[in-house]
Amino acid sequence: MTPEAIPMQSKLPVFAVEAKPQLFALNPAECAVLVVDMQNDFGAEGGMFSRAGIDISMIRRAVGPTMSVLAAARHIGLPIVYLKMAFKPDLSDAGPADSPNRSRHLRMGVGTIVSAPDGTESRILIRDTWNTDILSEVAPAAGDIVIYKHRFSGFFETELDDVLKSRGIKQLIVTGCTTSICVEATIRDAMFRDYSCVLLSDCTGEPIGNDLSRSNHEASLLTIEVLLGWISSSANFIGALERSNT
Repeated sequence: MTPEAIPMQSKLPVFAVEAKPQLFALNPAECAVLVVDMQNDFGAEGGMFSRAGIDISMIRRAVGPTMSVLAAARHIGLPIVYLKMAFKPDLSDAGPADSPNRSRHLRMGVGTIVSAPDGTESRILIRDTWNTDILSEVAPAAGDIVIYKHRFSGFFETELDDVLKSRGIKQLIVTGCTTSICVEATIRDAMFRDYSCVLLSDCTGEPIGNDLSRSNHEASLLTIEVLLGWISSSANFIGALERSNT
């Protein structure tokens, strides 16, 4: 979808969202919701993570809160932008043979032909297949934007920055997975481009380090709170929207 097709936001006043390190002044005219990589390969049985034996329970726990956030955002007309991690069928955008991006994804079976849950042929982390479809519970609606990316950051060699700037977006409410990889990488790049990002902590999840005393998820939340943006929750975000409409 072209940037011109994104619906304009409702004319709502600026309102405060409870967040860390301090209240966040959200301006609906300059705000969009970003959904990072909530796709079958990461959050569904039969996807890349589950096939590799990776625990996806924390990603599954983020689905319900994300559904609520998307419903609330659509209600007031906030633009919603989805990112999808995927490569071209020939892996020409995965990097050269000796690149970390290509080699580490190949270890996860990227490009392997598999059967989707309905029995149709699919491929791990390849564009336009079941594996890279957005999870059905949080699927895009008419008017939402979907952007493919081939690196962890949603800004690397994608149209994301142009799409946001064309609409005057300066603030991002961020959801998605995984916290310390694609979510944090995207927030870092957003901060470098002077976007203000609020990550909703219950709308993200991270398998790496989940069994440690301090997980990668928690470490990323702290880094974002201290240096890169703001941390809030779905309840705080939705509550602020509801109060702004009373």
